Amino acid sequence: MHREGVAMPGTLERPPAVAGEHSCWLPRHRKSADRARRLLRDFLARLDGGEQYLDTGELLLSELVANAIEHARVPPGRLIQVRFELSPTTLRLEVHDANASHPTARSAGEDDESGRGLWLVDQLSTSWGCHPRPGGIGKAVWCLIGPARRSAA
Repeated sequence: MHREGVAMPGTLERPPAVAGEHSCWLPRHRKSADRARRLLRDFLARLDGGEQYLDTGELLLSELVANAIEHARVPPGRLIQVRFELSPTTLRLEVHDANASHPTARSAGEDDESGRGLWLVDQLSTSWGCHPRPGGIGKAVWCLIGPARRSAA
């Protein structure tokens, strides 16, 4: 994201095709999950109704980015791409990486500190999946998120 005309090192952005879309490339680094969350917050803040998707969106985006960083075995220097698209009723999140292996959910034990990411994606999204990237290099893992339900107060 450009701040005061300066791009964050290691971040490549493209202008949005439509107002409800954003995409950028990030380094495969553990700090990129935080950067992706900030980009999502900024993206949703600019759109009417975007706040309805923020909490779940940040959590699931973090999980998808973490999976791309931790599990996608690729040569050094490869980037990941994050993409957000907001339609009137759905937020679509995508994380692209250069590894073609599809993610698989695993069973995490009670004491395990990891292994629940795809379970969370499955439980909190309306749907999710994985498809090959255009051009045949790598994959895109995506999920769809509905607006947060308002509590009856």
